[in-house]
Amino acid sequence: MADDSNSFSKRAIGAIGSYAAVGDSFTEGVGDPGPDGAFVGWADRLAVLLSDQQPEHSFTYANLAVRGRLLDQIVEEQVPRAQELGPDLVTFCAGGNDILRPGSDPDDVAERYEAAVVRLTGSVGTVLLCTGFDTRGVPVLRHLRGKIATYTAHVRAIADRHDCPVLDLWSLRSVQDRRAWSDDRLHLSADGHTRVALRAAQVLGLEVPADPDQEWPTEEQRSAAEVRRDNVHWAREYLVPWIGRRLRGESSGDNVEPKRPDLLPL
Repeated sequence: MADDSNSFSKRAIGAIGSYAAVGDSFTEGVGDPGPDGAFVGWADRLAVLLSDQQPEHSFTYANLAVRGRLLDQIVEEQVPRAQELGPDLVTFCAGGNDILRPGSDPDDVAERYEAAVVRLTGSVGTVLLCTGFDTRGVPVLRHLRGKIATYTAHVRAIADRHDCPVLDLWSLRSVQDRRAWSDDRLHLSADGHTRVALRAAQVLGLEVPADPDQEWPTEEQRSAAEVRRDNVHWAREYLVPWIGRRLRGESSGDNVEPKRPDLLPL
């Protein structure tokens, strides 16, 4: 559903005068730091592309996403706020952190996800849903590929049932390159976020300045020693702290507030 057949009409694009992003670290923009220290991310970049379709200062945008949030937390904290704001567009990307948890059931997560979609579609303009990534090239997530694929199939089916456009991340081949991911290998890099924003804009029917699936520049082959050195650094700097937080029941989003809780002009 990420192809042209699922794109918005020109009239629909013009009707998007406000946008609220709902989700976790992916939508908050973790991995894509801005000059002021706050994260940028694909949703902020999509908002800029959408604002370019409107008269100056007339487009408004809110980003309610908070890193580390589970689906039920997003539904409790962010969905009511999105309903209250009532924007023309909501992007709803949730459930990924639930799928990462040992023993989680993608069927159960999808059932709760669909209930939230029903709430949103009944109170806002358009709800764009996000699938999972194909994680075959992501070392720390490769073993979860089957669960993520199952959840992705559910999201697409939910989108069909409720007539929602889909940001199909599974089919976005360019984000399978390691350069699309930040140093922690769990979040997208600035380039990865940019490519997702371009794909989301395509789904909504916008003409974009670059192909999100364009080939990456050729890079020199890394030696086995370089790969081992990178892996050791990653394990020490990112994997061990991540495991530690999970064992302590902590979240990277503890005491973090949404970076843009109100619909404000860009």
